[in-house]
Amino acid sequence: MKPELMRMALILGLLSCVGPFAIDMYLPAMPVMAEEYGVPTAMSQYTLVSFFIAFGICQLFYGPAADMFGRKPPLYFGLVLFLIASVGCALAPTIEWLIALRFVQGIGAASVMSIPRAIIRDRYTGTEATRLMTTVMLVISISPMLAPLVGSLLMAPFGWPAVFYGVALATVASLFLIRFALPETLSVSARTPLELSAMFDAFRVLLRDAYFMGMTLIGGVGMASFFAFLSVSSFLYTDYYGLTSTQFSLAFALNALGFFTASQFAANLCERFGGVAVVKWAVVGFALSAAVNLLLNLLGMDDFAILVGLLLLGNAFLGLVLPTTMVLSLDEHGPIAGTAASLGGTLQMMLGAAAIGIVSAVFDGTPLTLVAAIAICGALAAVLFMLTLRRPAEPVPT
Repeated sequence: MKPELMRMALILGLLSCVGPFAIDMYLPAMPVMAEEYGVPTAMSQYTLVSFFIAFGICQLFYGPAADMFGRKPPLYFGLVLFLIASVGCALAPTIEWLIALRFVQGIGAASVMSIPRAIIRDRYTGTEATRLMTTVMLVISISPMLAPLVGSLLMAPFGWPAVFYGVALATVASLFLIRFALPETLSVSARTPLELSAMFDAFRVLLRDAYFMGMTLIGGVGMASFFAFLSVSSFLYTDYYGLTSTQFSLAFALNALGFFTASQFAANLCERFGGVAVVKWAVVGFALSAAVNLLLNLLGMDDFAILVGLLLLGNAFLGLVLPTTMVLSLDEHGPIAGTAASLGGTLQMMLGAAAIGIVSAVFDGTPLTLVAAIAICGALAAVLFMLTLRRPAEPVPT
C-alpha cells in the first residue's frame, strides 16, 4: 500500500476506534456494574441500547453537517461531547444516570462513525477506496481484541469507573490527532448549501436508491449479528461457561481475529472478481456458518469450542461483507458522501440497537438465543442480497 494510503488509514482507523472502545472496553464490567448498582442484568444491558440508539440516530446530523461545514468541525464537537460524557459515566451515582450519560456518549461517538467514511470517499473510489476501507477496518478490528482485555486490566486494581477514564484519555489523544495529523478533505467550494431542503433532498435520493439501501442493509444485518453477541456475550461466557473476565476477553478477541484477517483480502478479491461477487459469496458463507451453529445447538451439541469456532468463521465472512458493502453503497454518491455515510451508519446502528433490545429481552442464559439471532441475521442478509441483485451486477475487471 502507498505510504499516503497507509498514513490516512492509520489516522482514520484510530479515530474510528473511539466508538468501539466505548462499547467493548467495558463489556467485562457489565456483570460487576449490575451487581454494584443492585439491578437486574437487563438494566446493565440498557446502557448498551441507549448508546447505540444515540450512536445511530445522531449520524443523521453529523453527515449533513460534514457536507456543509467540512469534515473536521463536526469531529471536534462530537469528541469533546464524548469526552465530557465519558467522565460523567465514571462518576454516575445510579444505573439510570449511567444509561443517560451513555446516551450522551453515543451522541458524541456518532461523529467518528460516519465522517471517516466520507473522508475516504472524498479522495478515493473503487479498489483504492476498498483497500483503504479494509485497512481502516483492520485498525478498528484490533479494538475488540484489545479493548475488553484493557478493560479487565483497568478494572482489577481500580474498579469499573477506570474503564471510562481510560476512554476519556483515548479521546484526548484523538483530538490531538485531528488537530495536527488529519487534513481537511472537503474544500469550501465543494460544500453543500446551509439549507435544510438540501439535506432532505439528499436523504430522498438515497432512500429511493435500491442499490444503496440494499448494500447498506446487508451490512446492517451483519452488524446486528455482532451486536447481538455484544449484548449477551459477557453473561453467556462468564455465567454459563464459567470463564473469568480475562478469559472472556481472550475468547472475545477471537471474534475479531477472523474478521480482520479476512478483511485484508477484500480489496484484492474485489479487484479480481468485482465487489458484488465478493459480497455474494461472503453472505452465503456467513448464512451457512450461522445456520450450522444453530442446527448443532438444537441437536444438543452445546460445546464451547464449536460455538467459538463457528462464530470466528462467521465473522471472517463478515470481514469481507462489511467493508465491501460500505464502499459499494457510497461509490455513486460522491457529492453527498457525508450524508450517505451518515444515513447508512444510522440505519445500521438502528438494526444493531434493535438486535440488542430483542436478544436482551429473550435471553435465557443459554447459547440458543444468540445462535438463533445470528442465524436470522444470516438469512436476512441472503434475502437482501437476492433483492439487491435485481440491479445488474458490476462488470468483473479484466
